[in-house]
Amino acid sequence: MATHRKKSNDFVDSATSLHVSDGKLTQRVEGQTRKTWAFNDFSKDRVQVALTSEGRPVTADIQLWIGPDWTPFSMKAYSEDGKLRPIQTLIGTRNKAAMIEVRNNGEYEFPFSAASNYAQGAMVNKPATIPAEATTSSERVDGGALRSYPIDASVKQLEVVLKTDGKQLNARIELLNAPNNPKQTFECFTNNGELNSLCVCFNIPDEYTTVRVINLAPVEDRKSVV
Repeated sequence: MATHRKKSNDFVDSATSLHVSDGKLTQRVEGQTRKTWAFNDFSKDRVQVALTSEGRPVTADIQLWIGPDWTPFSMKAYSEDGKLRPIQTLIGTRNKAAMIEVRNNGEYEFPFSAASNYAQGAMVNKPATIPAEATTSSERVDGGALRSYPIDASVKQLEVVLKTDGKQLNARIELLNAPNNPKQTFECFTNNGELNSLCVCFNIPDEYTTVRVINLAPVEDRKSVV
């Protein structure tokens, strides 16, 4: 697995536009319920997903469905505060008819708003451009390994990409504000970490923040982090 990291405001502007540009995109997801979005444009291969709340925790499963019984990408996402730290990610659809499912795993008292649409503008090629524009070189993470990256206090938003050379991608990314105190986490599994690289964005309102990347796959599986 390879890891890439980059500072940017593109995700913020894009996630905001998902919620305000077209009310039809946004759905309220009550606790223990799910919502779906269908995508049928074979010329496009990437969608944006954004989840926000009014300051309450967000605990969700996000799945990519291709056909009635194939789920090539699934992700568990958590944010302690869905207003300060919204869930923001890109998911590849592999140029196929696809459906995005968002399930709220929280209690009924913890609804959140979710929106999804085809990636537009600079967001279309984000998983490819982040490695090229990253402020640090990519780093290989072997199976079972852990990497931690202290974040400079001046950084307010950070983009992270995890990818493989076509092997499975099974990894977790955590935003920590103190030792073993995750403020936000993403955990994903896909059968192809090249077609479905994990591309997420963290808002960083606090100082003394660390991003931790854990490769959950066996030792023989390697990933790249940007």
